Amino acid sequence: MRIPLSWLREHVDVPADDAADWLHATLVRVGFEEETVHGGELRGPIVVGRVLSFVEEPQKNGKTIRYAQVDVGEANGGVRGIVCGALNFVEGDRVVVTLPGAALPGGFEIAARKTYGHVSDGMIASERELGLGDDHDGIMRLDPLGIPGEVGADALALLGLDDQAVEINVTPDRGYALSIRGIAREVASATGQAFVDPADTARAAVDAGPASGFPLELRDDAPIRGRAGCTRFVVRVVRGIDPTRATPSWMASRLRLAGIRSISLPVDITNYVMLELGQPIHGYDLAKLRGGIVVRRAQPGERLTTLDDVDRALSPEDLLITDDRGAIGLAGVMGGAETEIDATTTDVLIESATFDGVTIGRSARRHKLFSEASKRYERGVDPAVADAAAARVAQLLVDLAGGTIDALGADQGEVPAMRPITIGVGFWNALLGTDYRVEEARGALERIGAVVVEQGADAWTVTPPTWRRDLVDREGLVEEIARIVGFDRIPSVLPVAPPGRGYTRAQRLRRRVADALASAGLTEVLVAPFATERQARMTGAEPVRLENPLDGERPWLRTALLPGMLDTAHRNLGRGLTDLALFELGRVFVAVDGQGTDELPAADARPADDVLAALDALPAQPDHAAVLLVGERVRKQPGTAAARYGLADAIEAAERVARTLGLELDVRQGQREWLHPGRTAELLVGDEVVGVAGELLPQVAADADLPRVVAVAELDLTAMIARARVGLDTARIAPVPAATQDLSLVVPIGVPAGEVQRAVRDGAGTLLEHIALVDDYRGQGLGEGEKSLTFALRFRAPDRTLTAAEASEAKLAGLRVATDRHGARLRE
Repeated sequence: MRIPLSWLREHVDVPADDAADWLHATLVRVGFEEETVHGGELRGPIVVGRVLSFVEEPQKNGKTIRYAQVDVGEANGGVRGIVCGALNFVEGDRVVVTLPGAALPGGFEIAARKTYGHVSDGMIASERELGLGDDHDGIMRLDPLGIPGEVGADALALLGLDDQAVEINVTPDRGYALSIRGIAREVASATGQAFVDPADTARAAVDAGPASGFPLELRDDAPIRGRAGCTRFVVRVVRGIDPTRATPSWMASRLRLAGIRSISLPVDITNYVMLELGQPIHGYDLAKLRGGIVVRRAQPGERLTTLDDVDRALSPEDLLITDDRGAIGLAGVMGGAETEIDATTTDVLIESATFDGVTIGRSARRHKLFSEASKRYERGVDPAVADAAAARVAQLLVDLAGGTIDALGADQGEVPAMRPITIGVGFWNALLGTDYRVEEARGALERIGAVVVEQGADAWTVTPPTWRRDLVDREGLVEEIARIVGFDRIPSVLPVAPPGRGYTRAQRLRRRVADALASAGLTEVLVAPFATERQARMTGAEPVRLENPLDGERPWLRTALLPGMLDTAHRNLGRGLTDLALFELGRVFVAVDGQGTDELPAADARPADDVLAALDALPAQPDHAAVLLVGERVRKQPGTAAARYGLADAIEAAERVARTLGLELDVRQGQREWLHPGRTAELLVGDEVVGVAGELLPQVAADADLPRVVAVAELDLTAMIARARVGLDTARIAPVPAATQDLSLVVPIGVPAGEVQRAVRDGAGTLLEHIALVDDYRGQGLGEGEKSLTFALRFRAPDRTLTAAEASEAKLAGLRVATDRHGARLRE
């Protein structure tokens, strides 16, 4: 919101010196965020001049210039010769002259200089050069615009160019601050000054009595969540206006500083009142209306051409302004082209209405049509100010456009009553830890417009003002008390940390896993948990869909970490990082049968218990750890060939996680639709599958725009932490030597090596300290459909040196179990 200082001064006192800084500081103190300051770029002398005479001189380049004699007043040097390229002025015209030493927007300095064979002692300015508009076809002529001012007068003050506007950020819950009225009240509340309410001034200025007789109907057959689309609609009629009259310079200047372009006098007046009172206004050409007005929802197939000349297909949720022909306006968003005020308009019908913010917000987003009106309706408009706004527009149309207020009009609907809030005396101090006095708290509430009624000595009944519909509970009132009395009175006290607290066991182990992967050279990434449906269903789990997603293209919660990491890898590869080793620790979300709901309850009332129970049912949310490897693990160097990441590296990363948790990971061949067949491993702890490792299916990698070989692994960290043995078992250095032997077994080619290894380990018993597959041979010397697996075995006893016979006996025991389970035989 931009706040022209001269406008604000009409309703509250603002100091003359450093006014912009003072206003920013004042509004920050009551909870607004400062942005910047607009205006103040022009520097004088800029004065009113009169053209006495001129000579037109054609130039060799085809251009014609005028060398004019301009009277700028005795105090400014009398008559000056000025070269001007514009041809739209005549002798006797009053114009705006920028004299040497002046500065225009953009840092353009004015100086006397020689051009076209003359010394131009200043410049005659156009509206665009002064920052008043876009017109640059000619210089600004004051007489046709009806702007008074004697020759030599200061044009900066005359045109309002010496004004400034302070810009602040207004949060969505404080829509009342999108008006001069709201900001002036905030300044008065913060400083204790008197506040002149422009709504009261507007009502007092129009003495034509209540308007009536205009046919008006408020009809809403399909309210959104039980909320009526329109609760109040005020109509006034002004006849006999001259729409071609120029907008006064003071109004155009204020609109410009507020960020709104001057269009025409009737439109400028409605915009001016909207900024002043916060109430959006729309004007119709009364002669173009057919019959009365009906406010209703759109019908199927209905269309409307809005003021921007766009033909729009309407939704049954859209609230419309209609007459006998059909839709003439999209309520609260934009009017229709058929009833637009133009240069032939003489009679104007003024609309000042209160529309439902949800309805208007949905229509604005549906049609991608965001206006100053819709912005205010979405945030809440004071329903009690509609009549004052209509009266204010009528008054300005009379004063500036020469109109006459007619008795024809209407005022339907009512101002909804504000719900009283009960608050205990002193509750604010109990909540904030402050020492605000009772009279301070009451004064703060009354300054924001609330009515405070005592209920005995211990409680108050507080009725918020109509423009503060965000105040619905006592905590909101406490925030208002803190704002007005002063946030600086809230003490800064650090709470004492309770003893015996710290990371939980699961938190410590998760951090230990992250440290282990990072120390191995992997880079941690953090990926948002939102996914497309394809990503959410990639690993086969049933996903959860959000009702109100932050990103409409990703409304699903992830069921695995790897699909999101593919996007991260693609982004990094696109930026030239071709060798990646990434990991992520995060939560995944898996739907549970019977949980969730397809419809969210309305937010204006407490949902039923069964609805709350359905909302409380959360999906399963286990923690996962995932690894993605792509590119070269070892770069090519003199004497060393490049080595690329593959399945073995993904398994090694998973095993590092397991070792960190004190677990031993078993690996067996597996299958996943999204992983390469034959290069997929299931990862087990005991008999429980806790993860998978492999290389992406080439088509999946291609769809993600990644290289052909991408090694990945994903582990259920919650399941592994539940079985972690960290801190329970410690390994000690054995005092006796180990006995090492090899075991070569022939098994059918379809038997996974991991199954054979597990059988040997189970059979060898407690003497077997370590087993590793060192060779997988398939070829000459073996039968068809057979393979030879060679395992390196290490045996050790804790209390003695093993003999060769004891080690051999343990090895043969492992052989016997492998034979029983998989038909293994000793290779000769």
